Amino acid sequence: MTTSTRGTDKVPAVLVLEDGRIFRGRAYGAVGETFGEAVFSTGMTGYQETLTDPSYHRQVVVMTAPHVGNTGVNDEDPESSRIWVSGYVVRDPARVSSNWRAKRSLDEELAAQGVVGISGIDTRALTRHLRESGAMRVGIFSGNALPDEGTMLAEVRQAPEMKGADLSAEVATKETYVVPAIGTKKFTVAAVDLGIKGMTPHRMAERGIEVHVLPATATVEDVYAVNPDGVFFSNGPGDPATADHPVSVMRAVLERKTPLFGICFGNQILGRALGFGTYKLKYGHRGINQPVQDRTTGKVEVTAHNHGFAVDAPLDKVSETPYGRAEVSHVCLNDQVVEGLQLLDQPAFSVQYHPEAAAGPHDAAYLFDRFVSLMEAERA
Repeated sequence: MTTSTRGTDKVPAVLVLEDGRIFRGRAYGAVGETFGEAVFSTGMTGYQETLTDPSYHRQVVVMTAPHVGNTGVNDEDPESSRIWVSGYVVRDPARVSSNWRAKRSLDEELAAQGVVGISGIDTRALTRHLRESGAMRVGIFSGNALPDEGTMLAEVRQAPEMKGADLSAEVATKETYVVPAIGTKKFTVAAVDLGIKGMTPHRMAERGIEVHVLPATATVEDVYAVNPDGVFFSNGPGDPATADHPVSVMRAVLERKTPLFGICFGNQILGRALGFGTYKLKYGHRGINQPVQDRTTGKVEVTAHNHGFAVDAPLDKVSETPYGRAEVSHVCLNDQVVEGLQLLDQPAFSVQYHPEAAAGPHDAAYLFDRFVSLMEAERA
C-alpha cells in the first residue's frame, strides 16, 4: 500500500473489483493505492469500532449507511491502537463532524494513519454487487496520475486472497499484558489474543475477572502458567483452516476440561478442535443488526458480527466428538449459519458474533455471565 496525506476532496479515485467492475469517485482519507477483500458492513453507527477491529485486517470495508463521519473521531471508542482496515468506502462523508467528544474528523484520522479510501460512489450498487457475486479482491487507486484500467485490474488480481490467509499473529499482541479485575477479583482468565478488541477483556474485568491477554503464539504451558480458572479465545482475521496452532492449544484445554469460551474466530477454532470443518461464506456477516437465536433458550438476539467464514456443523442433531457430545447452540435467522457451539459433557462454549457490544446492541452480554457461571460451577 502506498499513500500520501495531502488534501483529498477534489482528488479522483477509482475502485476496481477483481471481476472487472469499476466505480469512480473522490479520494477519502489518504491518497495512494491499497488492496484487500471487499466486504460490506450494515452498521449505521460505530464506524470507529469497525475501523479499529483487528478482525478487519486486510479488508476494504464498504459502509452501507450513506452518511459516515458525522460524529468525528474521539480517543475513547477505538478497539485497538490503530486502524486495521486496508481501505474504506463511503458514499457521502460528513462535511462537518459534530460531537462533544470529537477530537478530529474521520477524514483526518484516515489520512493520518495512511488508510486509502474512496467517497462519492454508489455504495448501494456496490453492496448489491457483492451480495450477488460474493466478497472478492479489490483495489482503491487515487491521485492525479492514475494507471489505466487494465493495469489496475491486473494489480488487483495479483493481490492475495482471504482464503488460506493466516493473519492472527499479525494483529495480536507480541507480549502478554494484564487487564485487572474491577472491584474484587473473583477469577483469572487466560485470553488467547487472535485479534482481540479492547472492550472484550473490559467486559470480563467488570465481572471480577483478571484477564491475562496472551499472544496468538502462546503455548499450552503459557496458558496454564497464569493458573487460569478459565480460558478465552478471541475474535480475529483470516481463514480458520490455517489456524493449526490455536486449534492444538484449544484441544489441550479441552483435554483438561478447563472452562472455555470463544468468540468469532474462537468459535471457528472450537469447531475445528471438535472435528468440524469450516468454509468461506459468500459475502459474510458484518454489522450490528444480525438476528441470532439462542437455541438453548429460544431467545432471539440482535447481534454484532464480523466474519467471512463459518463452522460446518449439523443443526439437527447432537454430535459425538473426542471431548463428548456437542451441539449447535446459536443459529443466524437470516441464513441458518452456525453462530454458536457448546459441549454437553464439559464446560466449553462459543459464539460466532461479538458479545462485547462495541459497537452494537447489548443483547448478548449474558454470555460473559454464562462464562462466569461455568467457572463458578467448576470451582464449587
